[in-house]
Amino acid sequence: MNDEVIGMNAEIVAVGTELLLGQIANTNGAYLAQKLAEIGINVYYQTVVGDNPERLETALRVAESRSDIVMTIGGLGPTDDDLTKQIVAAHLNEQLVVDAAAQKKIDDYARTSGTLKTSNNAKQALKINHAVSLTNHNGFAVGDLYLNAHGTDYVLLPGPPSECLMMIDRELMPHLKKQLHGDVVFKSKVLRFVGVGEAQLVTDLQDLIENQTNPTIAPYAKTAEVTLRVTATATDEQAATALVDQTITQIMARDGEYFYGYGDDNSLASVVVNQLIDRKLSITAAESLTAGQFQGTIGSVPGVSAVFPGGFVTYANEAKHRLLDIPNTVIEHFGVVSKETAIWMAKQAREKMKTDIGLGFTGVAGPDELEGQPAGTVWIGIAYRDQAPEAFLYHFTNGRQVIRERSVMSGLNLVRQRLDAD
Repeated sequence: MNDEVIGMNAEIVAVGTELLLGQIANTNGAYLAQKLAEIGINVYYQTVVGDNPERLETALRVAESRSDIVMTIGGLGPTDDDLTKQIVAAHLNEQLVVDAAAQKKIDDYARTSGTLKTSNNAKQALKINHAVSLTNHNGFAVGDLYLNAHGTDYVLLPGPPSECLMMIDRELMPHLKKQLHGDVVFKSKVLRFVGVGEAQLVTDLQDLIENQTNPTIAPYAKTAEVTLRVTATATDEQAATALVDQTITQIMARDGEYFYGYGDDNSLASVVVNQLIDRKLSITAAESLTAGQFQGTIGSVPGVSAVFPGGFVTYANEAKHRLLDIPNTVIEHFGVVSKETAIWMAKQAREKMKTDIGLGFTGVAGPDELEGQPAGTVWIGIAYRDQAPEAFLYHFTNGRQVIRERSVMSGLNLVRQRLDAD
């Protein structure tokens, strides 16, 4: 592996007919690419190939012609169509040898579980000769890190996500960091933003991104939110942390109003629910176009029962009248997709459930228009404590489900903003 990091690029080759046919999503490839970016390895290509020896061999040759590292995912299991390791070994003119630790793990499992050890299971203990073994902490198939002094380096990872992701984190990344950077320390933080699009956020930070060297800033767009990963390298953790924090200070000075939290595994729902718990404030909602999705989202957060007694799904106009006591004259006069209806939904939900906060969601999820208003037209009402209820108009695109998801995120963001301002 080259000592020079700049310009190093990798290609991910995901192996499996089920991936090729779209039966499962290639989440492993996305995760691996993200982790590689953190240590300065660019992924310019991702290839998906079925369980076919000839086509896999072709994919390897193409990947070698344009990448410094080829990383395969999948095809290391016990079945007849798991041939990745055999094909790569032949491609490299290397033999497969038994990894003693992996073989012992298989033998021990067979003995303690009373299962019959088969030749199929035994092949999971094979590794490419001269490769570094990558331990599988959640399975049996050993991974490989093959450092080719005169050509392309190879990494072989298992396909099941529970095995692959842990092998990436606990085995592969420490090896790659050591090979690339020696004793250099990496420090990374993920910042999460809502209420701002990727284009605007990148424009606001354009000079920081264009002139970045160390730390680096990597934006990722998600549904209704954007994340930034800030990564720095230094000779010790304290220095790396200082570099990251300096960059975060610059980012916050420009777009801090949209920031809601840190972390890969964080979510706006978790942040809002935990704020409510800390402040002992309760919440409810009345939903029309979102059909309970807001309540389902906050309901997935542990501990939410302390602040969420329940709510309403009032998809039909009759349900709005019967469950929330919204006068028929309100809907008849203003329409169901209106500021007035959103406010009535929010305040009536709050009053009926005796909560501190009530939200009302009404709009057009699509695909057809409603009341002459196009799909994506959404009103969200909020009744916050003793403040006068308000409603806000949004215009979303990209289909029915995305409209609903963006509506839920916008409702959560309204609550976050009120909590921050109060």
